[in-house]
Amino acid sequence: MEKILWADDEIDLLKPHILFLKAKGYDVTTVSNGRDALDALDREPYSLILLDENMPGLSGLETLARINLAHPEVPVIMITKSEEENIMNQAIGNQIADYLIKPVNPNQILLSLKKNLHSGELVAAQATSSYQQEFQKISTLINMAASIEDWMEVYRQLVYWELKLSDTDPGVAELLLMQKRDANASFCKFIKRNYEGWVKGEEHPLMSHEIFKNRVFPLLNAGDKVCFFLIDNFRLDQWRMIQPLLADFFTVEEELYNTILPTSTQYARNAIFAGLMPLQIATMFPHLWVDEEENEGFNAHESELIRTQLERFRRKETFTYNKLNDSSAGEKFIQKLNQNKDVPLNVVVLNFIDMLSHARTESKMIRELANSDAAYRSLTESWFRHSGAVDIFRRLAELGYKVIVTTDHGTIRVDNPIKVVGDRNTNTNLRYKVGKNLNYNPRQVYEMHNPKSFGLPAPNISSVFIYACNEDFFSYPNNYNYYVQYYTGTFQHGGISLQEMLVPLVTLTPKQ
Repeated sequence: MEKILWADDEIDLLKPHILFLKAKGYDVTTVSNGRDALDALDREPYSLILLDENMPGLSGLETLARINLAHPEVPVIMITKSEEENIMNQAIGNQIADYLIKPVNPNQILLSLKKNLHSGELVAAQATSSYQQEFQKISTLINMAASIEDWMEVYRQLVYWELKLSDTDPGVAELLLMQKRDANASFCKFIKRNYEGWVKGEEHPLMSHEIFKNRVFPLLNAGDKVCFFLIDNFRLDQWRMIQPLLADFFTVEEELYNTILPTSTQYARNAIFAGLMPLQIATMFPHLWVDEEENEGFNAHESELIRTQLERFRRKETFTYNKLNDSSAGEKFIQKLNQNKDVPLNVVVLNFIDMLSHARTESKMIRELANSDAAYRSLTESWFRHSGAVDIFRRLAELGYKVIVTTDHGTIRVDNPIKVVGDRNTNTNLRYKVGKNLNYNPRQVYEMHNPKSFGLPAPNISSVFIYACNEDFFSYPNNYNYYVQYYTGTFQHGGISLQEMLVPLVTLTPKQ
């Protein structure tokens, strides 16, 4: 039973209201002034306080200030006869839970109590009920999905319910997880049937190497200043977490695009910046392509690749390329924006989520902090809110930039090891392998025996690419148990899943 403290100098006139609340299951204690209310709070805990604003002695606002100091965890509903805006502003500024104007009827009070004491459980119960009703519809969508647009809708639905159900019954969350696994298994089969045809020019969705041509250049043609913001390892659910933080500055146009394979920086991000498939980059600009076995950084030539794309399309715009790894780099970028307000194209790479993903694998502390998809999303939102990234977007809006927010690939939490054997030149990625002597179970992977047919350069004439699907990851037989334990539950990328391949592509237009 929730315990309510009601402070009002006319409390005797409110007996019908008190009897009504008691009949609804609330334990109501009454006092007639602010000092008695503070004394009552010191004696025993209460779930919520109903506080009259106009009382003799300590006023309601004075009492509220003292409650906030001594008992900040207790929500306060202010009740007043006054409709003065100044009093309302002061009450709201002191972070009251609600504000009611007399005369109030019992149902008004009951509604406010439910909103402040029971909203979480009511929302969770309603979300659980709604998902259970939608479960069969989503299953039908998964079974009937025949196009990439169908799969995008499936993924949007799954992300929507994942966010809605994050604080609900664990059994319902497990049901959703099973549905996600079913969806990924079917999506992998869909990719196996269609991906090679997409690369060869058949009708296909927007892919990594086409983003600048189809989304950036049209904005520049229209005379807009553009900031292309690439957040590494960025998923749709993470975008939905930070979207509200940008709502004050921008109107939002959200879509998804389909990344190329492998879903890794070396391939997908370089394809975005070059406007070419990896094989074309390696052929046309061999000095800008880094093979798997080389020690050079896979994303060392991004600025040069952007330049080649602009030149190939005969574009004359100046541009800046900026890689932000910490808050200091973000502050320097804002200074650069202020000094070069009319640069038509700024390209920004934000690496925090990629760093978080790697740190989660390597650091026990980060693994504890991000031990689930929900926790991973929460860390993303917290970072974005407090890192200074919001300040960058605010300044871009003030300067009138249209902003494209996207990523090179998403990431998936893996938990099912698959054995693969390769020679010493085989790459280390856990979601895709490329090598000339790979030993694996072909039924567990997606194979590319002729990489050139898929727009990929082959390190050797007999090189094969293989990809993990669903929540699988590749592990070598040597030290098998150690590596399985080490990598199970980590976030990886490079393979085939809805989370890795269907990623956000968002256009932000400044509200001003």
